[in-house]
Amino acid sequence: MLPQKASGRASGIRSPCAIARCAISTRMENESVAVERISPMVAIADTVPKQASRFRFILDRRDVLGTMFAAPAILFVLLLVGVPFLMAVYYSVSAYTIYDPSWRFVGLANFEQIIEDPAFLQTLSNTFIFTFGSQLLGLILGKFGALLLLRPFPGRRLVRALIILPWAVPIALATVAWQWMFDSLYSVINWTLIALGVVTRSDAPNWLGNPYLAMLCVIVINAWRFFPFAIVIFLAGITAVPQDVIDAATVDGAGFWRRNYQIIMPMILPIVTIGLIFGIVFTFTDLSIVFLMTMGGPVGATSVLGFAGFQTGIVSGDVSHGAAISLFMLPVLLVVVVAMLRFIRRREI
Repeated sequence: MLPQKASGRASGIRSPCAIARCAISTRMENESVAVERISPMVAIADTVPKQASRFRFILDRRDVLGTMFAAPAILFVLLLVGVPFLMAVYYSVSAYTIYDPSWRFVGLANFEQIIEDPAFLQTLSNTFIFTFGSQLLGLILGKFGALLLLRPFPGRRLVRALIILPWAVPIALATVAWQWMFDSLYSVINWTLIALGVVTRSDAPNWLGNPYLAMLCVIVINAWRFFPFAIVIFLAGITAVPQDVIDAATVDGAGFWRRNYQIIMPMILPIVTIGLIFGIVFTFTDLSIVFLMTMGGPVGATSVLGFAGFQTGIVSGDVSHGAAISLFMLPVLLVVVVAMLRFIRRREI
């Protein structure tokens, strides 16, 4: 009898696995019942049609919102650039002067007269020398400055912050400082050369009195003003080059100069060209350095198109010829910019 009780008692005891399976099945049955109760409500909610909005707020439309954001910039460009350009075209085909404000159509006679003027041809030549000379010097300084700032050294962050000062300092203040440095009597450059025994006091160069040295001075000043922008461009381009490419070139035996001018430079050439386009446009149309430093002298050796247009149209009152000189910059810049953009496109292809 005892074995039977033991077996009956043992058969009444459920194992832990059976208890767990029972609990899981019970839970699944409860969840299925809940889903069956909820699903009709969800179906009813889905079948209820949403009320269509009769009026859509205008700012929710992407095309309208984008146009509204771009409209102030477009209006600013039209008012600041478009209106003066149309006025310049209007005055360039007339005989308008301050002393004779009656408008009289003369066609392209003003352009023919300025092209036949030897002073204008010299001014055009000076503009090209000033623009491309300063940009070339600025690119060279920017290249070596970027390579220097890429290397770790004490105070590198401070130097990176201070290197922007030539670009940020007002050009009028900077030109006054440079004018003192190039002064014929109190030049700190001449004083240094005399102290080092390079030149004597009687042979000290007259920086702003010699035509060639005066052009060199304005080129140096504009390059000093431009090279922080060139450093930023080169830093952005060099840091964007994959390190794997530089490491592979180093493993293959490429030295410093070969890595920079056969590998890195071709890869960053498009972004450098874009920066160069901006520099050429700004320099070609600039008159501030020449106006503040040399006033176009000596004997017109540093006169550029922007300064000549200002002197002719504003100071002398010959508005028609001044407008013609100013408009002459447009086709020249257009040819240069289109040629450089085509060059970039071919390099990318």
